[in-house]
Amino acid sequence: MDSARVVITGFGQVTPLGLNTGDTWTSLCAGRVGIDTITAFDPVGFSCKIAGQVPDYKIRDYVPKSHRKATKLMSRDIELAIIAANEAIIHAGLVTKGIDPENINVDPERMAINLGAGLISCDLVELAPAVAASVTDCKFDIRKWGTDGLDLVTPLWLLKYLPNMLACHVGIIHDIQGPSNTITCAETAGHLAMAEAAQIIARGSSDIALAGGAEAKVNPIVMIRQCLLKRATSENNDDSASACRPFDADAKGSVFGEAAGVVILEELEHAEKRDAKIYAEVAGLGQSNSINPAYEHIEPDGKGIRIAIEKAIADAGIRPDDLDLVIPHGTGIPADDLAEANAIQAVLGDAAAKIPAWPTKSMLSNTGAAGGAVDVIAAVCAMRDGKIPAAINCDRKVAGCNLNIVDKPQEKNIRFALCCSYTYGGQTAAVILKKTD
Repeated sequence: MDSARVVITGFGQVTPLGLNTGDTWTSLCAGRVGIDTITAFDPVGFSCKIAGQVPDYKIRDYVPKSHRKATKLMSRDIELAIIAANEAIIHAGLVTKGIDPENINVDPERMAINLGAGLISCDLVELAPAVAASVTDCKFDIRKWGTDGLDLVTPLWLLKYLPNMLACHVGIIHDIQGPSNTITCAETAGHLAMAEAAQIIARGSSDIALAGGAEAKVNPIVMIRQCLLKRATSENNDDSASACRPFDADAKGSVFGEAAGVVILEELEHAEKRDAKIYAEVAGLGQSNSINPAYEHIEPDGKGIRIAIEKAIADAGIRPDDLDLVIPHGTGIPADDLAEANAIQAVLGDAAAKIPAWPTKSMLSNTGAAGGAVDVIAAVCAMRDGKIPAAINCDRKVAGCNLNIVDKPQEKNIRFALCCSYTYGGQTAAVILKKTD
């Protein structure tokens, strides 16, 4: 990182393993799995009937009274982002308008927000009456949709499903008046949002930034697409705990889910002046775009991932063997896991077989735009506690994968940690964290 140094002073998340970081981290350390049979909708007819679902919550418990009317215009993605942001802000010792309007301790004009978001799929029950009114002779009639169907759609319907609404609602609640942006690059969105937020701080445009991502992929529209593309596993519907198997020879596909993760990024001197606890420094960032024409999978050699990791290592000014932890993307899709392993091995060389690698999606599922942020928080917790939990469901590595997948918990002083991600649209990203004294 050039210019000002950027550190992490707080974090919050909501995942299939808990409504906060404490519960999620405890569950990860215990090897618990947050994947189970889908209850958000009836998955009959779907080849994959399991997902990572967030525990029950009431969004009104996380929203100030003055903002509760707005909950009617919140998709689930927005709700998850609000919950994670609340925890992150409180964890960092910040007091915003949304926490306590009488005791604000931040300058809202010097706060930024960058969140990753998915392409939010609508709730089918909201559109069903309009679609039903647009049928002629058992077929959808676009003309009838224009004359009759649209009248049954509330005028404010779209506001629930615009990806930028995650950052908008969080920004309004907490009165964030600095730079605001939304990244919609699928699974890399969380990492890319952090990278941009860090750069905003590094160039002096803000002192503090909320960064991360949120996405709710437990939706019939999302799930049917992943099933048709054969990315979602059709195996182990009756044994969900063993379904997602990153880098394992018996992997049959991914499992999708929902989550949100938000970190508080802060300029180092600003954090020190307010005596904030510093958990890690953002040491290196890398990103690239390199698409496979066969878009169902990433390139077999993982070219894009390799480029992103190389850039992050160069930005951090370290050698590959300085890394003490790698959290790969690891989806459980055999071809993609092998491609990612090839990329990591190409960059790290002999060190790839020694540095502990800890894939998390076997427990958390693929949570899209939230995944990168959730992994960064996991890396920070591992760095804080000097502990790497055991990976699960990788009993026999796929041929060609020489990564050091941790098979039991390890006590380790983690100086540098790498998190990486990729999308089927070709975007890749890597973030390197550094332990601070």
